Amino acid sequence: MSYIRPKFRHPELPKNKLGYSVDFYEGALSTLCAGCGHDSISAGVIQACYEMNIEPHRLAKLSGIGCSSKTPAYFLSNSHGFNSVHGRMPSVATGANLANRDLIYFGVSGDGDTASIGMGQFVHVIRRNLNMIYIVMNNGCYGLTKGQDSATADNGSKNKSGQVNPFESIDLASLAIELGSGFVAQSFSGDKTQLIPLIKAAIKHPGFAFINVISPCVTFNNNVGSTKSDDYVREHLDATSTIDFVPEMKEITTNYEEGSSKNVKMHDGSVLQLNKLAKDWDPMNRQSVANAMMIAKSKGEILTGLLYMSPNTVDLHNTIQTNERALNSLTKKDLCPGNEILKTINAEFR
Repeated sequence: MSYIRPKFRHPELPKNKLGYSVDFYEGALSTLCAGCGHDSISAGVIQACYEMNIEPHRLAKLSGIGCSSKTPAYFLSNSHGFNSVHGRMPSVATGANLANRDLIYFGVSGDGDTASIGMGQFVHVIRRNLNMIYIVMNNGCYGLTKGQDSATADNGSKNKSGQVNPFESIDLASLAIELGSGFVAQSFSGDKTQLIPLIKAAIKHPGFAFINVISPCVTFNNNVGSTKSDDYVREHLDATSTIDFVPEMKEITTNYEEGSSKNVKMHDGSVLQLNKLAKDWDPMNRQSVANAMMIAKSKGEILTGLLYMSPNTVDLHNTIQTNERALNSLTKKDLCPGNEILKTINAEFR
């Protein structure tokens, strides 16, 4: 079997404003299991970047270890990429971001990579509000090592071998909200209508943007009794809203009845149009979100959509007041301005 993607494409494929067709944003052929939800997420990333007219070389992909962390090879082959150590992707992302703040940083992780060995890193990258998109492809198991339960496997869920998980699960979306993430969303890999606008909004968010995507493992965790199986997830989804991402330059139109939609303005002027909002749901009120998520969990439901977005967020660069220029572009003269400048700086601390 060949894993080389054929170069032939229809000559009349539509192009975006940069003159690229969607195939320019693709990567290598996937080697994941046929039907894996992770491939649907990769397709969503490709479509979002294509529609947003992003230059691939302006984006850096970072990942850890696991089936999910293989996926950056399958999208945006013309962008930068770094496959790091298990659970340590946030550290690499932090260093890269501090060195060059001008790139878009796209972190990809899994529930094993994030919720177990990488939990400490996950907590602190949220606390620092690093400007990046962080997607967890959550299948509730270690698919790369034959399907052992991960820390996000639900209590009472049954794996392929028939064993019932006796432990409580870690809810990464709730944890991200509690830790102060300014953008938290949840989706399903099989719902591209919802997922693609969420990815676009996360790219535009100035700070840490977290998307937890339920992505069924078709080989090891798609059996009857698993709460991460395709059938179970589809039956228990409860969308907080349907979502349209509206760029600032595009006219905002709607045909929904008054009170059934909510426009959430992004920090750059772009607008998220949330339609058919769940009852008593306010995506900009952390308490409202936390209550709704607890109620949904007690009912066995999975809330999806934009769960929370802070109206006020300050990213790491603004917090520690780094240079507006990328650090990797500074010259020796910039870094060593001379004795007179050094004396002036020292005098400020006396």
